[in-house]
Amino acid sequence: MTKHFHEGGCQCGSVRFRTTDTPARVIGCHCRTCKQRTGTGYGIGVYFPEDEVEILQGDMKAFEFHSAESGRWLRNEFCTNCGSTVTWTLEMRPGIRGIAGGNYDDPNWFEITDHIWTEDARPDMRYPDSVEIHEKALST
Repeated sequence: MTKHFHEGGCQCGSVRFRTTDTPARVIGCHCRTCKQRTGTGYGIGVYFPEDEVEILQGDMKAFEFHSAESGRWLRNEFCTNCGSTVTWTLEMRPGIRGIAGGNYDDPNWFEITDHIWTEDARPDMRYPDSVEIHEKALST
């Protein structure tokens, strides 16, 4: 079977990446950390096995955040030039890498399957009928 790829990058274009067209999961997350990471009402994470994410160019710096609730770390990687978060890894999901959905050249190629931490969502948030809704994190 032929794999198809999707590319994207940071806001200034210094960092570029490529992923396959078969994400393990696509999640809209309403936790405080994702709101701060994105500066928006929720973050979109497109998750892949690490070997399906290729950084094509650019330098990134990492910031490791530890959750006050779980104590586990989340390591954001962002462009050293413009500061856009491009990717992240999670202690609770070894071998999986998240890509910030808005950084794809075509940010509409994937479909969000789940919304998590909806107990922290804005009160005006509305969800499509096609997604799973979870008040907290996914257990699997």
